[in-house]
Amino acid sequence: MHLSKKCSVFKVVLSALMIVALLQLIYLSFLSKFHGKQQRYRYSELFGGSGGKKNGHPEKNSRKERLRYSLSTGGMFDNSGQYRVYKNLIKSDFTTNQKPGSDPSSNVLALATHTTINNLHHLESLLGRWQNPLSVAIFAHGQDVRFATALVYALSFFCPQIQSLVDFHLVCLSGEMASFPEQDRDHFAGLEDCASVFSRLETHRDTYKNYAISGNVSYPNNLLRNVARGGTESSYILVIDIDMMPSADLHQQFLALIMRRESVSDEVFVLPAFEIRHARKMPANKAELVQLYQVGEVRPFYEELCPRCQAPTNYSQWVNSHVRETGTLEVAYTLTWVDPWEPFYIGPHTVPLYDENFKQYGFNRISQACELHVAGYKFSVLSSAFVVHRGFKIQGEFHARKDEENKRNRVLFRSFKEGLKTKYPSSNRRC
Repeated sequence: MHLSKKCSVFKVVLSALMIVALLQLIYLSFLSKFHGKQQRYRYSELFGGSGGKKNGHPEKNSRKERLRYSLSTGGMFDNSGQYRVYKNLIKSDFTTNQKPGSDPSSNVLALATHTTINNLHHLESLLGRWQNPLSVAIFAHGQDVRFATALVYALSFFCPQIQSLVDFHLVCLSGEMASFPEQDRDHFAGLEDCASVFSRLETHRDTYKNYAISGNVSYPNNLLRNVARGGTESSYILVIDIDMMPSADLHQQFLALIMRRESVSDEVFVLPAFEIRHARKMPANKAELVQLYQVGEVRPFYEELCPRCQAPTNYSQWVNSHVRETGTLEVAYTLTWVDPWEPFYIGPHTVPLYDENFKQYGFNRISQACELHVAGYKFSVLSSAFVVHRGFKIQGEFHARKDEENKRNRVLFRSFKEGLKTKYPSSNRRC
């Protein structure tokens, strides 16, 4: 009798466990089907010709149509014929909605940057800090052309802030062509929101070291800078690398500065450049930066690799210069360019373009700073604005051909300087 009761209880417990297991299987099956439906819905949103419903009727996916049109043009070749450029591959709502008569203060300053797909994940934190118009030129090669096109479209679709503010441009080799990513379902699997797109980009980071692109393909940094610059119609432009961060509220502070001063066409505004240990949080303002600088967690940009390249900024003077308690941005002091200074600056859109003959490592930015000097520009250092590079630049972290490329570009730089004498015959400045 006692044994019979035990068996009955055991059967009840076993039956209950089986029912629970069955319910779990049904629930998991439901989740799987729901997730599959959600993925198909998301894919339909991206490529099904609809951007959702409005007033009960399908709404046209204008972003998709604009991308399809941009790709259908086949892009255009750069001056060398080596690269294909898809300018304004995807336009932001800000650019699309700019019309004659718009508030001029809304388009005073834009940030322009360049990258490969393996560094595009930095866009999230950069835009989070900047929160204003941003122009991004991306270089892709081989399979990355398709990946870049797909992920840029996904970013512009799922990320409201990117939709609003970021213009994307794509550069690839002239023999390669970008295509509409409608068939690239693998690239979109698992993408449900903005965070998931950046997570996908994170998995692609550090695919190769610096400029060591597969197939010994040259990274056209100056072409990309020009493409990004040309992708904005702002009065002033700040050009930085995508793994750099400007000080907080720079856009608002610079706008106030420009409103107070008489416009001068031959002046650029220098932002002292620093680099920070990877583990450290990016400083937002000068007080935070100086505190980190004093304990060695922040140091001048390229201090280990080329201290002379940034020394003319005069970091000691800048760090010790007085900043008003109101936080007003001002010109702290003005400098004349000296070799081999390569400052980061905010300049009017009329400044000379970067020389696109410089590729890979070496002399790509200094050549442009040199031309500004010969062309008569003055370099005004801002009192409290700055840019910071993520991580210390140290010897040994560069690709194997760095020194070879630097040597080649040094020869090119000599020729470039001779050319400036012809380009600016009335200038008595040399570099």
